[in-house]
Amino acid sequence: MNLKKTSLLITKWIFICLLIGIFSGCASAFFLVSLEWVTQYREHHNWIIWLLPIGGLCIGLLYHFYGTDVIKGNNVLLEEYENPKKTIPLKMAPMVLIGTLITHLFGGSAGREGTAVQMSGAIADQFTGLFKLNNSDRKTLIILGISAGFASVFGTPLAGALFALEVLYFSKITYRSIVLSFLTAYVAYFTVEFWQVAHTHYHIPIVPQITVTILGWIIIVSIIFGFASMLFSRSTHFWGKLFSKTIAFPPLRPLIGGLILAVAIYCIGTTKYIGLGIPTIVESFSATNPWYDFILKIVFTGFTLGAGFKGGEVTPLFFIGATLGSALSTIVPLPVALLAGMGFVAVFSGATHTPIACTVMGMELFGIESGLFIGIACVVAYYSSGSVGIYNSQIVKGSKYKLYQRFKRKDLEDF
Repeated sequence: MNLKKTSLLITKWIFICLLIGIFSGCASAFFLVSLEWVTQYREHHNWIIWLLPIGGLCIGLLYHFYGTDVIKGNNVLLEEYENPKKTIPLKMAPMVLIGTLITHLFGGSAGREGTAVQMSGAIADQFTGLFKLNNSDRKTLIILGISAGFASVFGTPLAGALFALEVLYFSKITYRSIVLSFLTAYVAYFTVEFWQVAHTHYHIPIVPQITVTILGWIIIVSIIFGFASMLFSRSTHFWGKLFSKTIAFPPLRPLIGGLILAVAIYCIGTTKYIGLGIPTIVESFSATNPWYDFILKIVFTGFTLGAGFKGGEVTPLFFIGATLGSALSTIVPLPVALLAGMGFVAVFSGATHTPIACTVMGMELFGIESGLFIGIACVVAYYSSGSVGIYNSQIVKGSKYKLYQRFKRKDLEDF
């Protein structure tokens, strides 16, 4: 390839990165502002939770009649990456946006990562036709979409770029994809910054020196974090299968699920376990949480998503990990903020099989001083979380795959 063609190719991909980053960043900024508005409205008008069944029915009908080809959410991106067939419909972006805002407005327990990633992935894939790209280039576009969505919604560009690569287990990924993933992540991140949309900040004030005893405690709590990841993943899949088996007409699943959720929220007398749960996450870094907080969040989120409501899983995973770590501070001789931070990313690592991205995310959010604690926690939780993650279509490979095959002597899909 001569110099002119090389220069044109580089220019084209930089232009594509800029477009994806800007459009995805703008979409995430709008989403974050809208999400904050519906959350505040719900918190000041709790009566609206009783309309959760109606909201669920609206989501169910929307996807049943117009979105059957995008209803699998993030799994659509993973499947199209592994086996490219057709361009991801652009309608995925507005549909998941509307579905997520309805979920949060009326009191469902869900996150935001899935929404941002799906919007960005759908936006990115539209450039396939515009630039007449082949299937290999489409894979790069999907990576860029995941990277932009994750980086922009959490304010962690390094982790966003790595997450896009690692969630695909670096499968058939080129050096070009790696460079472009980082470029797109930063463009999306700075686009959200341009719109002056703030991200949540966390702080770990005390990081002790690692000793043999402390290392032992880190490994113990990290195994517990891995078990929490496994419990969350299996809970979400369990409720999804249960609703599918027991309710034949899909739109009725979130309707009935919404009714059960509304009654449950009324009975427990608190909205602590619905929505994103950001205030509780922040509080867990300075105060000890009750031991049951993480369990209730698993139940509410798994039930919400299993019933067919929309939203991501990652922020609930942050909630689960942070509150679990905070609760463990009563028996583990480590600072509460450090345990909360370790759980924050370790549970996420186990549920998504992405220990590298989660380690980097921890250092971006909490500071490089806690990096060794964070890294050990993410790796141990990754190996102790089982073979089933939150994404059905994610392919598990490498040492973890071999480890669980050796233990179970059967394919991981059956474990």
